[in-house]
Amino acid sequence: MIYADSSFLFSYYVSDVNSPRADVWRQAHPAPLWFHALHRLELRNALELAVFQQRLTAPESATVWQTIETDAQQGLLMRVLVPWADALSAAESLATQHTARTGTRSLDILHIAVAQLLNAHELATFDNRQILLAERSGLRLASL
Repeated sequence: MIYADSSFLFSYYVSDVNSPRADVWRQAHPAPLWFHALHRLELRNALELAVFQQRLTAPESATVWQTIETDAQQGLLMRVLVPWADALSAAESLATQHTARTGTRSLDILHIAVAQLLNAHELATFDNRQILLAERSGLRLASL
């Protein structure tokens, strides 16, 4: 399985600078993507932030959220329960090993930890610090 982080999912569902790459990649990789509570939180917050920044209107944000919910109901996004205690422990270990050299933020570290716990084969992300951490922790990157 391929683990798509929130930066990838946001670019897939909302038009931004990375959207063309996300769209092409998704066309080539139509298999369901894992979707869990951290994705929900980050996507919901990113949509609301886009409204605050006037990059989206409230109705546009609501439409995107409905599309995400529909994709989850139809299995394009596969809901998965994450063992959060294990994920937090793994993330703390990654932080200890890598943050002083990579500058990775907590939620990005948590995505890498979850990807590893779920035995992801690749990571799809547009986040540069997360890319660096993935490389250092042995997680292959999807060719976006």
